Amino acid sequence: MTLEQLKVFVAVARALHMTRASETLNMTQSAVSASVAALEASCGVALFHRVGRRIELTEAGRVFVPEAEAVLARAGAAETILADLSGLRRGRLSIHASQTIANYWLGPLLNRFHKLYPDIALEVVIGNTAQVASAVRAGEADLGFVEGEVEEALLARVTVPGDRLVLVVAAHDPCADLKALTPADLLDMNFVLREPGSGTRQVFEDALRVSGVDPSRLKVVLELPSNEAVVSAVAAGAGATVISDLVTASGLAMGTLKQLPLTLPARRFYALRHADRYNSRAAQALLALVREPEAAPEEAPAAPLSRPRPRARR
Repeated sequence: MTLEQLKVFVAVARALHMTRASETLNMTQSAVSASVAALEASCGVALFHRVGRRIELTEAGRVFVPEAEAVLARAGAAETILADLSGLRRGRLSIHASQTIANYWLGPLLNRFHKLYPDIALEVVIGNTAQVASAVRAGEADLGFVEGEVEEALLARVTVPGDRLVLVVAAHDPCADLKALTPADLLDMNFVLREPGSGTRQVFEDALRVSGVDPSRLKVVLELPSNEAVVSAVAAGAGATVISDLVTASGLAMGTLKQLPLTLPARRFYALRHADRYNSRAAQALLALVREPEAAPEEAPAAPLSRPRPRARR
């Protein structure tokens, strides 16, 4: 049994598809199949059912997955410690980040890091806040960057400068000319939102509760798994959304989106690491770059909605 075989097994177990696993591993499908077959032969047990063109984990395979993941995590930790002994002249840093951060905030930071430490390999995986926290907790990521609040004893959290959420609609939407908003206005709108578990959605719903609005009363017509899909649907007239100002900047500049007068608090991002696992010098160096002084967004009032407009008497 080799670490390479375990790595291949875990990739296939997660994808339950040889081709997708081979693409993730940058290997040929035949090499992936051969590695799985060699592992099964060395253990004397079948790890997958072959059902037509599909594959499924056997009971032995399901039991083996967390053990294989644990071995790979320990091997990665050992490699990190050895890399640290070389003084940031070699090594690897695994980063998981939520979508807004990965697509609009993380790139310049990683560019600065690469210029300072060109021999540290950077691996970036994108997920939502819940998925990122899970990866850090499981040892799959050295660092996680998220927008949403994460309160877990196993995760150490560092606050870093963030963004601001804004309420936008299509430029041709009937609500685009509103000069003030009430709770009733929000409840009348159709909303396009990120999926539950998204940091963006969590912060928006928390802000609604502060203003006395129950998020469950919103008319959510679409839930989409990416910022780009949300903005595209909104620009087409599907409804309103609350999303990062980093995401809406180009749409507002081009005139396809219109920002509505809803003041939401500035949002902080969070860097997560496992509280009990080794904190590598590469991870420390990246966090040091994040902490360098820069202008933080000003805090906004926490009461974003105006009073209801009096109704005209009939």
